[in-house]
Amino acid sequence: MDIEIKYPELNFHLPNELIAKFALKDRASSKLMLINRNSKKIEILDSFNEIKQILNSNDSLVFNSTKVSKRRVYLFNDKGKEFEVLFLERKENNWNCLIKNQRKLTLNDRLYTKDNKYLFIYSDLLNFTNIESKEELNEEFFDKYGSIPIPPYFKRKANSDDETSYQTIFAEQAGSVAAPTAGLHFTNELKKEIQEKGVNFLDVELRIGYGTFGKLVEKNFSEKKLHSEYYKIKNEVAAKLNSISNGRVLAIGTTSLRALESSYDRENLIYRAYEGNTELFITPEDRIYSIQGLITNFHLPGSSLILLVSAFAGSELISKAYKIAIQEKFRFFSYGDAMLII
Repeated sequence: MDIEIKYPELNFHLPNELIAKFALKDRASSKLMLINRNSKKIEILDSFNEIKQILNSNDSLVFNSTKVSKRRVYLFNDKGKEFEVLFLERKENNWNCLIKNQRKLTLNDRLYTKDNKYLFIYSDLLNFTNIESKEELNEEFFDKYGSIPIPPYFKRKANSDDETSYQTIFAEQAGSVAAPTAGLHFTNELKKEIQEKGVNFLDVELRIGYGTFGKLVEKNFSEKKLHSEYYKIKNEVAAKLNSISNGRVLAIGTTSLRALESSYDRENLIYRAYEGNTELFITPEDRIYSIQGLITNFHLPGSSLILLVSAFAGSELISKAYKIAIQEKFRFFSYGDAMLII
């Protein structure tokens, strides 16, 4: 199924200059678009900092505590040629990887870290390449040899600023290859000010895979499934969510929403604790049950993320909002501006 035909209103031309390739020095200084689902009103606020004036004292904000692993590693073959390798997921003794200039490798080629302490074997050709590691890899390895895997549309290598800019203040559990970018707008100071107002912050974990950047295909729609991602909602968090009587639940980002919606018991209208994987694929025809508000960035046209946002706010309203964002020169994607839908 062609996404451009099925949801033409969610496909648009985005001028390249609107792609934010570097983070703002002050995270909370990005612009904020406020959308009301009921009134269909769209407002543009000068700063994300103004969100504290919109939140109520009995609201709860749910953030994704995942941390971006430094999974982009530069390896070298026997001739010293460099290969950029993105380690995605461990499969027993192998790793599923994406390799830049993969065609220049042949089966059983050896790849090494720069200091030759680690050896890898280029083992087979699949959708993702399997690389056999002769040593068990952990976060210490990636911290030493890797760099932050900033999104491909930045079209640049990560620099020292990205080490902090591409991590949220909520980051604790390493394991993602992309950041939960809506959380990038929060500073510790802003979080404290929001908490002083009486707003609760609750954590879920969803480890973001590279599929978040992937193009949707017919199989996604026919099977009603998206790429699989690990997530966890703790018992105490589910209990706190279920104890909310007159407040709103707002998800900080589509990944937090995906976790909440995956485990939400629609029959009994309660949140369930859960640890496992989700393949949940939400499209504009679906109904969102688990939240009353969503903080999110401006996403790639025709992506699974914009479909998810449209399920919450409606395709027509989101299409209108994106047109306004382009006219007003909002900054798009991971380092871009924010949207609050209530």
